[in-house]
Amino acid sequence: MTDAEWSGEASELAAHGRQGVIALSTLRRLGVPEHVVEERCRSGGPWRWLLPRVVLLSRAEPSTRQRVEAALLHGGHESVVTGFEAARLQGMGRAPDLGVVHLLVPPDVEVADAGFVVVERTKFLPSVVIRSGMRLAPPVRAVLDGLRRITEASAVRPLLVEAVRRKLGTLEDLNREVENAARRGQPLPPHVVLQVRTELLTVAEADTTAIWRRAGLPAAQRRVAVYDRAGKFLGMPDAWCGEVALAWELDSYEAHHGAAEHAELLRRNTRYATAGVVVVQTLPSRLRDDPDAVIAELRAAYEQARARPHPLAAVDHHQEVA
Repeated sequence: MTDAEWSGEASELAAHGRQGVIALSTLRRLGVPEHVVEERCRSGGPWRWLLPRVVLLSRAEPSTRQRVEAALLHGGHESVVTGFEAARLQGMGRAPDLGVVHLLVPPDVEVADAGFVVVERTKFLPSVVIRSGMRLAPPVRAVLDGLRRITEASAVRPLLVEAVRRKLGTLEDLNREVENAARRGQPLPPHVVLQVRTELLTVAEADTTAIWRRAGLPAAQRRVAVYDRAGKFLGMPDAWCGEVALAWELDSYEAHHGAAEHAELLRRNTRYATAGVVVVQTLPSRLRDDPDAVIAELRAAYEQARARPHPLAAVDHHQEVA
């Protein structure tokens, strides 16, 4: 079979691949003999091998997209791209380029590292994000998987913050993935996790300021120590409206930290309830995903708090947030 016989079928072959990348098995199914593939992939030929049994239908250097498509063909239909490559494909341009495509596959899939592809078998496959037909790990999981392949952990913190700022992930996503990493026997550096949580809570606090102002409620204070009439400490809510004894708490990840932390959250809420404090609890992700509903809840809680006698004698007042 000569090149001339194939010249008129290039578009048909490309139509059965992705971005000019095609599996050897697909070429065989289309009637292209393996010796023809070998000839065309030799030096000076019109094609090139990208990975074992994966062909690029040109001699050009593969693009990032073509490398990812080749990796997914190499890994099989259940494979998922993770790491910094997956993060960049979801808009995180600051993710470092390690020159590899990190691929997750189920534990029973028999596929090995090859070329620019690093294969990791795991029973903890993430939920899949489909972007232009590519199977990608969600941004937070992708960044945390990338962290395990570099020595400079500080590079990861701004990436995770970027993911949340751009609504590519939430505090809840971070805590779930931190917990999953520990279960996989791949715990993340504690100081990195602490730094990220602190900074992401700062992002959430900025959102609370904007939402409180949009709600049109009286000025509130942030992280004020609240006591009952007997001087017993009740809590330090993320926002406190002392005028009506209304507390707003961003309860983001306490329940993910274990039984002790969850028990403390319950004790705090019991203290508020016993003292007559009205409490609004909000997941940080809702501040950006559903701000109008949060505003409605705050207004309703304020009206409820204003309608009953003030339950507290005094509170300590600190920094205003609205």
